[in-house]
Amino acid sequence: MWRYHNPVEVHFGAGVLNQLPQVLGARKAVLVTFPEAAGFGLTRRVQDLLGASLIGVISDTQPNPDVANLTGLYERFWRDYHHCDVVIGIGGGSTLDTAKALMIGTASGKLDDLVALLAKGAPFTPARVKRLIAIPTTAGTGSEVTPYATIWDAAPDRQKKYSLMLKETWAEAAIVDPELTLSLPPTVTLYSALDALSHSLEAIWNVNANPVSDVLAVAAAREILAKLPPLMARPGDLELRTRVAWAALTAGLAFSNTKTALAHSISYEMTLKHGLPHGLACSFTLPMVLARAVGRSPARDAVLARIFDCPLTQAERVLQDFLEGLGVSTRFESYGVAAGEPERMVRDALEGVRGKNFIGASA
Repeated sequence: MWRYHNPVEVHFGAGVLNQLPQVLGARKAVLVTFPEAAGFGLTRRVQDLLGASLIGVISDTQPNPDVANLTGLYERFWRDYHHCDVVIGIGGGSTLDTAKALMIGTASGKLDDLVALLAKGAPFTPARVKRLIAIPTTAGTGSEVTPYATIWDAAPDRQKKYSLMLKETWAEAAIVDPELTLSLPPTVTLYSALDALSHSLEAIWNVNANPVSDVLAVAAAREILAKLPPLMARPGDLELRTRVAWAALTAGLAFSNTKTALAHSISYEMTLKHGLPHGLACSFTLPMVLARAVGRSPARDAVLARIFDCPLTQAERVLQDFLEGLGVSTRFESYGVAAGEPERMVRDALEGVRGKNFIGASA
């Protein structure tokens, strides 16, 4: 017995951003985007597309949205734009996370009250909600088709990660335009795609996997393994950009139902304590996690085997060579982790919420 659910209407293809006015309709919207969007001409393009329907722009978002930065944005949004109908999030995963945080309103209009609810880890009904149109400018996070967002509290005395996941945080529509990824610098292109690779693999070695998520995850993983190296060599190739954007979207559709697992659970400490970008933090351990997954379940082994054009016993080495060939070290010590710490980090990660999704968590 299984179920698969994803309520997001997806618009995909080069130039599909031009459909934004039709998706928005007669409603009023606020654009949430990243600081460089204006310099890229993206903010002006959205303003030209929407005209008077766009009533505000919030562009001072930051990577890994932190409580300290979000507090002002949140209170400004609910003070100045409480009458808008839709939040349009345009950017990478951090921007879309910010948009999801802003769309969930507390009765007070204060972020502290939302954080307090998230800290309890229990479902809740928001006091106020805006609709979301999600437009990724990276090919990696899949956030446009998942209900998940991450809010960080990097204060030295707290070092916390909060997960926002409500039925209200599904986007109503995702507009995935591969042309928007053409200006990405090499590092962002790489780490974003590796995030998507992690999503696809994590959806497979997962206790919540189902036949639909398996098909999506295998397709996404195979596409990234095949298309990412040539894309890094030819970053201006729109066809390659389109294939990797499709793979990232497909991986998002997979893990939207399974959530992530051990590699992501390890990544949170790597980001908080060692400063690794998310895509790198959740992908450099993939060969190690793959080795832990193989042999746990014949059914999961059969799905993983569909990804690799080699015996599954050789897949760890193939995946390690793939990452190392892209300049990504698969060793903890390369990122400043002291000897003995990786074993402790893996143990702790297995006890985390995402770690418990891993098929080998109870072994």
